[in-house]
Amino acid sequence: MKIQHIFFDLDNTLWDHRRNAYLTIKDLFSKQEITLRYNIDFSEFHSVYHEINEKLWAQIRDGEIDKEYLRKHRFYDTFNHFGIDDLELSMFFEEHFLDHILNYNYLVESADVILDYLKSKNYTLHIISNGFQEVTERKCILSGIAHYFNTITSADSVGIRKPHSAIFQYSLSLAEAKKEESILIGDDWIADVVGAQNFGIDVIFFDVLNENPQQENLKAIKHLLQIKDYL
Repeated sequence: MKIQHIFFDLDNTLWDHRRNAYLTIKDLFSKQEITLRYNIDFSEFHSVYHEINEKLWAQIRDGEIDKEYLRKHRFYDTFNHFGIDDLELSMFFEEHFLDHILNYNYLVESADVILDYLKSKNYTLHIISNGFQEVTERKCILSGIAHYFNTITSADSVGIRKPHSAIFQYSLSLAEAKKEESILIGDDWIADVVGAQNFGIDVIFFDVLNENPQQENLKAIKHLLQIKDYL
């Protein structure tokens, strides 16, 4: 049976979360005059934040923490790294970060081009994201890509995250799609590739960080336009 339904991860697959987050934090950092007040270099701050944030998201994915823990700790732990124990300041960053990140809506390079291409080939497109429900749909709307998708599944709406099979099952049921006519495209090896494979649907790994995994018959791309090689 040929592929009919394409399920996209959102952050860092289509919506350029790394770039949008970087610009948002830089803006907050500048407005709060953090370098002047605490003598912290922004690039060093962002590097520490990025590492902490990635670890916390991995813990959320693995069910070790909830999103409230992540929201309380990602900036708090970053400031703490620099010897600043200030919950009020870190929560100010957290609240304004979530509000302001939607001011930046850069897409991953050629995201709109590949979505146009796939629509022209009559594929039915969907989103399946581990992001926060209240933000996922707004990201799609504000970046101008919402109209491409028939369904948008966010982990919060299911109460479970990729790589767990239940979120894939929910998303396919919502889309009225069969496993054998579905494929997932995503950038996270565990959440997207392992999750899809364990659930039993085909997958294209968007190897944006050049992880170069060695797996027989793995569909992998380094640029979104390479999706054309498979679909």
